[in-house]
Amino acid sequence: MRLSQFHLRTTKETPADAELVSHQLMLRAGMIRKLAAGLYTWSPLGLRVLRKVETVVREEMDRAGAIEMIMPTIQPRELWEETGRWEKFGGQLLKITDRKEQHFCYSPTAEEAVTDFARQELSSYKQLPVNFYQIQTKFRDEIRPRFGVMRAREFVMKDAYSFHITDEDLVREYRNMHAAYTRIFTRLGLDFRAVQADSGAIGGDASQEFHVLADSGEDAIAFSTGSDYAANVETAQAAAPGPRAAASETMTKVATPTQKTCEDVAALLGIPLQRTVKSVAVMTDGGFVLALVRGDHAVNEIKLGKVAGMADYRLATEAEILAHLGSEPGFLGPIGAKQAIRVVADRDVAAMADFVVGANEAGFHLAGVNWGRDLPEPETVADIRNVVVGDRAADGGEIRIVRGIEVGHVFQLGRKYSEAMKFTVLDETGKAATPAMGCYGIGVSRIVAAAIEQNHDANGIIWPAPMAPWAVAVCVINPKNDAAVNNAAEALLEELQVAGIEAVLDDRGLRPGAMFADIELIGIPHRVVVSERGLAAGTFEYRARRATEAENIGRDELLARLRG
Repeated sequence: MRLSQFHLRTTKETPADAELVSHQLMLRAGMIRKLAAGLYTWSPLGLRVLRKVETVVREEMDRAGAIEMIMPTIQPRELWEETGRWEKFGGQLLKITDRKEQHFCYSPTAEEAVTDFARQELSSYKQLPVNFYQIQTKFRDEIRPRFGVMRAREFVMKDAYSFHITDEDLVREYRNMHAAYTRIFTRLGLDFRAVQADSGAIGGDASQEFHVLADSGEDAIAFSTGSDYAANVETAQAAAPGPRAAASETMTKVATPTQKTCEDVAALLGIPLQRTVKSVAVMTDGGFVLALVRGDHAVNEIKLGKVAGMADYRLATEAEILAHLGSEPGFLGPIGAKQAIRVVADRDVAAMADFVVGANEAGFHLAGVNWGRDLPEPETVADIRNVVVGDRAADGGEIRIVRGIEVGHVFQLGRKYSEAMKFTVLDETGKAATPAMGCYGIGVSRIVAAAIEQNHDANGIIWPAPMAPWAVAVCVINPKNDAAVNNAAEALLEELQVAGIEAVLDDRGLRPGAMFADIELIGIPHRVVVSERGLAAGTFEYRARRATEAENIGRDELLARLRG
């Protein structure tokens, strides 16, 4: 490959609307070009990287026993109505109408389509288990597409769907896919973690996310120093608190005239923030609920929503708070409500003694409050808070938090879709059985951006070797147009190619500074310079992308390094 015959257009300027490093560098390197909001054209350079990722994904999916297929990107409304997701999926579902006034959507995921395929193709337990996958374009109508391909509306995704006659077999395939994903991200040279996760809009019984670790990641990941435990903060749990201490204080009403936050109340009373309780008022279909967390903690919306009866809760209005508690926000608490209310207490709050809560009276709080004496034991106790750095983990380790970019997700769907779409097969006894399903997704185009977020410097991208567009750039410095220099560069290129090393010849005739800047920007792992001076000395100038200095080495040593 010669760069003089390849389309490569780089820029020095950083686009003003590009916030993330990956977005900036992909635009500067000419990997992508914006067509419209959240829609990008992949250039020949970008496509080379994308295809490298696809190849690793395809090889490992095949190795794991999955079977590749491809489904349409346009799906009929009727399928989505069978599962109830035509309305439930929300605004991200792009709905379109054809000339016959029939309704379709642009596929954001393919559970409905693959289940429809399966119910037409599979009729017996003898055909199970089976795992179908595709690498296909998807579309989600993001309300605010941003960060380039990291959160684009159109993206490339590998989605796989497995079908099983038993739950035990679903668990086996779930583990098989988990192992395949581990191999994929390891082969791609990424620093990643598999974390417990919430199933979200896809639904299902169990799920794990795979995150590329990067400071710019949108997701916070909690992990333990005592084991390989890791979870998205949406689901992460700290160890359960110990037994409650005995009451040692008398409940006292204290004036807090302007102190409406736990932090201000603690400062006024001269007590640790951990001794205060935060009251969050919400409304559910069943009525008014007061959710309690420790003053230094925050309510986890996902966890609270999973408490029985809390699935569709919302924050209460000031009028609703006044009607139930008789107080304005800032002084709320579980004691002295005007109407009967439900209390949901976090585990840590249920284990507290001598704590401080709002008095349900403007300008006052109650100190020295104790369960069972000053108020009834909480009706519901659950883990409803976010973990924080320093929490004790269940394994005895300490909770730490890092940022991550989600690039893969595996789900045990159970029978959610097969039941909704009335898909059955005959089991060993000849009776109709509803197969269990698994779903396994990888954001192929997102991996490209995530890799850049994790691997870059001030000069540009630093590709992990398996993702690089080329392994080696042979750069020609030949201001005198010496045929010997050109011949030596071409001979080296051919030798590398024969050795199975993917190389590109930069024969564009640029000055060294501009040439080297381009090669560094696009992230090629190895740079070899062929020049008149080097030929005279019998050496090549070699520099690895992460090295700080170039060095002059002979042909045999060069080839040994590049093969290694």
